[in-house]
Amino acid sequence: MNHIVLAFVILFMLLFALLTACITCVIWMPGRSGAEFTRSPTAAEREIEKNLQLHVEKLAGEIGERSVWCYDELEACAAYLRQILEELGYVVKEQPYRVLDKRVHNLEVEIAGGSKRDEIVLVGAHYDSAIDSPGANDNASGVAALLELARLLAGRQGGRTVRLVFFTNEEAPFFQTAEMGSLIYARRSRRLKEKIVAMLCLETIGYFSNEPNSQQYPFPFSLFYPHAGNFLAFVGNLASRRLVHQAISSFRRYSAFPSEGAAAPEWITGISWSDHWSFWQQNYAAVMLTDTAPFRYPYYHSALDTPDKVDYSALARIVDGLHGVVSDLAGDQFP
Repeated sequence: MNHIVLAFVILFMLLFALLTACITCVIWMPGRSGAEFTRSPTAAEREIEKNLQLHVEKLAGEIGERSVWCYDELEACAAYLRQILEELGYVVKEQPYRVLDKRVHNLEVEIAGGSKRDEIVLVGAHYDSAIDSPGANDNASGVAALLELARLLAGRQGGRTVRLVFFTNEEAPFFQTAEMGSLIYARRSRRLKEKIVAMLCLETIGYFSNEPNSQQYPFPFSLFYPHAGNFLAFVGNLASRRLVHQAISSFRRYSAFPSEGAAAPEWITGISWSDHWSFWQQNYAAVMLTDTAPFRYPYYHSALDTPDKVDYSALARIVDGLHGVVSDLAGDQFP
């Protein structure tokens, strides 16, 4: 073998090793994805399921489209959230601001921590919907899950402070603009020098299918991930890789529900498509939990995104697992 050929062989091997390392960095996740999709629900999951369906039907069925163009409905949604949270014993805080001459607001409740109370674990979901859509899966499913987490966490304390935040104005035309509710919130947190150590974004988490080829991906993820859309995805940027691993590892300990994860560059299509993006802009670690939205859900951003499309049994199992994730992140005496 002459020197030129040898040099090309070595270069190819180095490039292959680098590519393998990069792919491993993006897709390797701790633990093992569950495969149990059809087992009977537990009594706790049945209660969660009942409450989830109640919330989604209220938000996407009775109230419907929620935006500054359907302002009364947006306000009705916020009022419902306040009512449920106050019934659970929380003090609801508002972060108001004005958009298109309308007063809108993020809503926040907090469970003060103990030994590490200055460190904050934040779980958020946006309660507005896309224009001309009742938004059952996007994102009443995430909001309902957050309300159920509030119920499960009520009256308990961990080492870290836990915040549950309901954001407004995630959808277009406010998405990734200065008027996006989560960006206004994240900027305030950075200005106040708050120590948000983990942000979990619940985004479109209620649609699942065991059918072959029911799951699509941006290139090149189709080479590595399942082709049936029956899993919950944990998605972060490279800077949030540690949090992605922590969250999915906990979820896999507490739940047999299928899960996949990725810590990928932000420029890849879909990676930054929700409120977690706002926290990345302020250098906070943040992860989106999602059913992958338009890569799976055929009714995305349409008038057909109605409560009957949500898989409440699957969503209940996810919420049960997320309760464990938040408890682990909060630490100390959290159950």
